[in-house]
Amino acid sequence: MIRFWYSLFFYSISPLIWIYLLLRAIKAPEYRDGFLQRLGIVSSDKKTGGILVHCASVGETIAATPLIQQLLATYPEKIITVTTSTPTGKKTVTERFGNKVQHLYMPGDWLGAVRRFLNTLDPQLIILMETELWFNFLTCCNQQRRPVLLANARLSEKSLKQYLKFPRFSKQLFNRLTVIAAQYSNDKNNFKSVGVEESKLLVSGSIKFDVSVSESLKRAQVSLKNQWAGERPVWIAASIHPGEFEALLNTHRELLKLIPNLLLIAVPRHPEQFSAFKKSCEQHSLSYVNRSRQESPDANIQVVVGDTMGEMMLLCGVADIAYVGGSLIERGGHNPLEPVACGIPVVMGPHVYNFSEITDKLRHAEILSIVGDGKQLTQQLSVLLTDESLRLKKSSLCESFMAKNQGTVERILEQIKSLINAQ
Repeated sequence: MIRFWYSLFFYSISPLIWIYLLLRAIKAPEYRDGFLQRLGIVSSDKKTGGILVHCASVGETIAATPLIQQLLATYPEKIITVTTSTPTGKKTVTERFGNKVQHLYMPGDWLGAVRRFLNTLDPQLIILMETELWFNFLTCCNQQRRPVLLANARLSEKSLKQYLKFPRFSKQLFNRLTVIAAQYSNDKNNFKSVGVEESKLLVSGSIKFDVSVSESLKRAQVSLKNQWAGERPVWIAASIHPGEFEALLNTHRELLKLIPNLLLIAVPRHPEQFSAFKKSCEQHSLSYVNRSRQESPDANIQVVVGDTMGEMMLLCGVADIAYVGGSLIERGGHNPLEPVACGIPVVMGPHVYNFSEITDKLRHAEILSIVGDGKQLTQQLSVLLTDESLRLKKSSLCESFMAKNQGTVERILEQIKSLINAQ
């Protein structure tokens, strides 16, 4: 009965979904790509079987990268299919893996589309990243006896409250998963609170700790830093949102009074926000160049706008300090581990509930500073930018912190091996 009402609801909002996709396709032509795949129609040239990894968009694809790399190394004989829901996700898959994996768009959660997709692709195992769950998709996987592992699983207190409003639906949804690899014990307890069976749950840690900086990336970081900054001090504002632009640009203007040659690399979270940020720079009389145009900042340029996707690690490697966005406003913050992996200390605002376990660990390790507002952000950045010994100490702590907390991919891989061997 729950499935009936869910399907009825999903079909009733289908016109809105298609209107949304149509509008996105008008503004961004890349959304026209994969139209048939969204209906579950997979072309005959696609390879079947193997392992399916679903990453909703760019963030999940980046997080899944070490796991996908390990799958390619462990199962070279199997087809690895990576699905995303967005064109930017597809672009990230292509940039990171080329033809080592095949990409498809995840179908909408229409029952017929999901059945067509699974019957044609015929995956041996399905891995979903974080919280990307669809009721009909999971139901069909159950009916076809396809194991589904939820990797890097999170269930925040805020999300738990929402799920508990629909207890029967939530219990059925989560128990359709074969294994839930929760990031932390509080995530595991929250899954238990919605009725997930204990036997399905384990604590694996966060896969985001397994991020690493390859030698080729290190060389690219050094090259770009020499090209852009030389001896200039640099800070990066990563994954920032409208609502933060004003405070961040005011902070940069204040810091320029103290450090006239300071450079800001600003990376808005979503592509549709790039233009708004550039307009904000103009309103604050700050000169900028665009990363997308391969423009290098000369001595008169005060801001580099990171208007590209999938380059966060590269850009973090140019900076001395990072502010991680979505935290001065009620967005819960974004992942602070990418700058930490690059060896730079991090500052965030007070709203970090999306990554509370990680931020607690980073604060305890004296790598992360939490500030209450834009004024405190300016003060904290000025301390870090002018105290080189403090900055170098925190940079050293970053390396040991990452090494201590890695190993999640191996724990998840053990579960994958068990699920495959059980078939």
